[in-house]
Amino acid sequence: MNKKTLITVSGPTASGKTALAIRLANLVDGEIFSCDSRQFYKEMTIGTAVPEKEELEQATHHFVQHLSIHEPYSVGKYEHDAMEALTHYFENKDIAILVGGSGLYMQAVTEGLDIFPDVSETIRSELGERYRTYGLANLQEELKVLDPEYHNKVDINNPSRVMRALGVCLSSGKTYSSFLGKPKPKRPFQTIALTIDIQRDLLYDQINQRVDDMITKGLLQEAHQLYAFRNLNALQTVGYKELFDFFDEKISLEKAVNDIKQHTRNFAKRQLTWVRRKEKNAIRIKPSITKNELSKLFKKMA
Repeated sequence: MNKKTLITVSGPTASGKTALAIRLANLVDGEIFSCDSRQFYKEMTIGTAVPEKEELEQATHHFVQHLSIHEPYSVGKYEHDAMEALTHYFENKDIAILVGGSGLYMQAVTEGLDIFPDVSETIRSELGERYRTYGLANLQEELKVLDPEYHNKVDINNPSRVMRALGVCLSSGKTYSSFLGKPKPKRPFQTIALTIDIQRDLLYDQINQRVDDMITKGLLQEAHQLYAFRNLNALQTVGYKELFDFFDEKISLEKAVNDIKQHTRNFAKRQLTWVRRKEKNAIRIKPSITKNELSKLFKKMA
């Protein structure tokens, strides 16, 4: 490869991205930059499937548990931080690996984001409280009124996207759609996109097993330690919200665990939809790809 290169590794949760990224990093003498927004927070370990200590030791990782849940953070801030880190990195290295399941955060690095007005923490908190009190349908209806164009094309079942769009509408007095599609800066690297191709039945089995493993490892205790901060945006996350409902005696522990599995499968389905829509030219690879097969693929990419 003659140019600075960013290899992206995408795929649904529990599909094997971490293991693949480590193998790839060792193959190309590169480092891993995470764009998994659920793994940014140091207080959230088990429920976000942060790479194990042994995995972190196999390759250098950036943007893993580098924040506190008490620090406001946004995709725009991540774009700035990641680009700054990559600029320094590429002064001495030629290949970096960007890995994660947060499609918008990956897009922020590879393409850049549309520029939106700042949304105050007050508005963010109010929207979060409305979501918790009245549910997603309440926010969906308001978005339909304030920005019907975006309402018709966004993943309307993704609370983060809906609240983000509503926040911009309420802060600016303009539609979220009006800020989309502006020219974006050219990136100083080429991008090669890889995405994990995994059968859905196998993926769902792996998700269910991962949730069971999380419970065994102490997810219940971890969520209990975070219960006092349950209203923070960082904790509006699958794996924690359901257990908070259990602590509030709204549901049984069995239902909470089953809900985590179901909601994680729903999340994985949305991730697969994102890949189909946004990464049509990505090279599809099996999570079980061998080192030799990966080496051959890398030579073709070069």
